[in-house]
Amino acid sequence: MQYRIGNGIDIHQLEEGIPLIIGGVPIPFQKGSKGHSDGDVLFHAIVDAILGSLSLGDIGKYFPSDNSKWKNADSRNFLEHIFKLINEKGYSVENIDATIILQEPIINPHILQMREKIASILSADLDQVSVKATTTDKLGFIGKGEGIAATASVLIKK
Repeated sequence: MQYRIGNGIDIHQLEEGIPLIIGGVPIPFQKGSKGHSDGDVLFHAIVDAILGSLSLGDIGKYFPSDNSKWKNADSRNFLEHIFKLINEKGYSVENIDATIILQEPIINPHILQMREKIASILSADLDQVSVKATTTDKLGFIGKGEGIAATASVLIKK
């Protein structure tokens, strides 16, 4: 197949005293995303989307949370590793469309920097990377400020 599509999702609990890292960008906030690594839901969702596009499993297959090697790891390493993997298979990223779901803080001022980081890691042009943000209008665990989620869809080309 010349083109393949994948999607990914990641959800984490928010906890006080932990840094909030989204798309490789530190976001000033009193709560952060609790995870085995740095808890970057955006990078994790993109990794899962890319892996899914090639039927290669999920992020846990490559970076298991029971492996101390990945404790507090920078999720940029995950995205870089998976990008090398798809390049070895002869694919490149055509575009990504991602959504961050978070009640607060407002992250729109940081989205351009997230897109730039993702484009740089994936050797893509900025206009190939879309990142959006939304809230749940105070509904559910995200709306109550207890969690964060991200979804991503990716199109890759041989």
